Formats: sequence, C-alpha cells, structure tokens
Amino acid sequence: MIQRFIELGEGYSDLYELLEIGKANRHRVTSLLAFHSKKKENDVTSLAIVLAPTDPGDFQPIYICREGIPNPHIKPSKRYDLFKELSEAINVPIIELDIKSSDFFAEKELFYQHLIGILRMNRIIPPMK
Repeated sequence: MIQRFIELGEGYSDLYELLEIGKANRHRVTSLLAFHSKKKENDVTSLAIVLAPTDPGDFQPIYICREGIPNPHIKPSKRYDLFKELSEAINVPIIELDIKSSDFFAEKELFYQHLIGILRMNRIIPPMK
C-alpha cells in the first residue's frame, strides 16, 4: 500500500478545497486530523483528511493544509470552525496530535515520512504491507 501526503497549501483559500474533498468523498473519509505545532514562535495547526485506499491500486491519499491555521486552542479560527463543521456533517471526529514543525526537518518529504510513522504507530492508518 502506498500512503502519501498531498499538500494543497498552507490553509488559506486552499482550505476550501480540502473541505470540498471531504464533502465529495464523505464515503471514503476515514480520519480528520489536526496537527498542532510551534513554527517560528507561532502556534499553528495543519489540517488533514485521510481517505480510504483505492481499489484497485492500494493508494491511500492524505490531503493536508500545512501549518497555516492558528492553533484553535490558543486563538479561535473561523477556518478551524469550518473543519469542525465538516467533522459534524460527515460524522467523523477530529483526531488532534501535537507534533514537531516541518521546520525541524531538513526536507519536507522527511516531515511527511515522520507523520506517516506517527499515524501508523497510532493505528490511524494501516501498517505497511
């Protein structure tokens, strides 16, 4: 199985695309994720949607808006509220995790590999086959 992050942007207007992906694929959404981190002294959140793997192909996409939304526990955010509304509309809870910022990693790809490991370890996505 191939599990891959697909970055849409940093959560500004691209957040609306993330929400549309969730609404249009509500039958495939397995998890809604909020990754909280500290980036350059700012408390930020990345929002992500995990879809069920394709059949055939065994490709599991994880769409993400990376580190562009203020952490809603520190500063309320209308963008996070929209994500919460999606969660209620499709009846999938938001899983919140505290992680290291992508700035901690030399390459963005290493950051995403780290997140895939965290998601597998917490059984949010299936293990590698």
